[in-house]
Amino acid sequence: MRLDDYDNDIDVGEAQSGGGFGGGGGGLLFGLLPLIGSRFGCGGIIVVLIILAVVGMNPLGLLNGGGNAPVTRSADSSSGQSVRQICEASPERRDTCRAFSNADNTWEKIFAESGQRFQPPGLRFFVGNTAQSGCGVAQSAVGPFYCPSDRKIYLDTNFFNELANRFGAKGDFARYYVVAHEFGHHIQTLLGTSDKVRQAQQAAGQAEGNALSVRLELQADCYAGVWAAKNRDRLEPGDVEEGMTAARAIGDDTLQREATGRVVPDSFTHGTSEQRMRWLRRGMETGDPAQCDTFSGTI
Repeated sequence: MRLDDYDNDIDVGEAQSGGGFGGGGGGLLFGLLPLIGSRFGCGGIIVVLIILAVVGMNPLGLLNGGGNAPVTRSADSSSGQSVRQICEASPERRDTCRAFSNADNTWEKIFAESGQRFQPPGLRFFVGNTAQSGCGVAQSAVGPFYCPSDRKIYLDTNFFNELANRFGAKGDFARYYVVAHEFGHHIQTLLGTSDKVRQAQQAAGQAEGNALSVRLELQADCYAGVWAAKNRDRLEPGDVEEGMTAARAIGDDTLQREATGRVVPDSFTHGTSEQRMRWLRRGMETGDPAQCDTFSGTI
């Protein structure tokens, strides 16, 4: 996928090192489990799915509200680095910044066309064991995620190596899909969808709470497809296949089968491989956010 250089006014920075239970989204299990409702990371999904299958835990109900703190476009002042210094630290970071900046511009236009006010999210890179987020302490093992409390995407670019080498999802569009999916969670926060889901989960049982999470995740997949559709002129041969390969690799059924040798549908939190591919494709084919209603009817 051909992407232009990133804007120098995007909100990009280095995440602070984690050192405790954290706050925002709760602190149980070092702040890890409360994040699962908005998580994309493969390694973290495997761990959580094992926990769910073995002990029947429903971590989704632990995630608190998203907050309404405004987001500004700027480099992370605490690091003393410019946007370019942060984004040019590695080729993976540069690609991430390009995808993030493009998604930012794309969704700003979509919101403007519908007369809605757009607020950009932030992007925080981290490397190693832990990093502090508004939802608690993040760990590289859980992969990229969006925190609704501070409206930032957290990402360790080492995840892309795992995505390509462990899960066979190679290519630049597979990486861009990861960023676009997390950006989709920000769109859900702006539209109030995430808050509604969390409120419903608090009153729901485990199976129903998980089912709501699946619908939320599939909508984020569809929003990622909408982003791709709005940049159709930038797509190159093989990009669609790369995206579908990534979506298939991170389906709950596929991950569970690889991790435990069995599939437990009631513990799904992100959707099956078929569902993830189908909703990503729907967004790409329609280019219409209104077609991403995963909360009405069957999925």
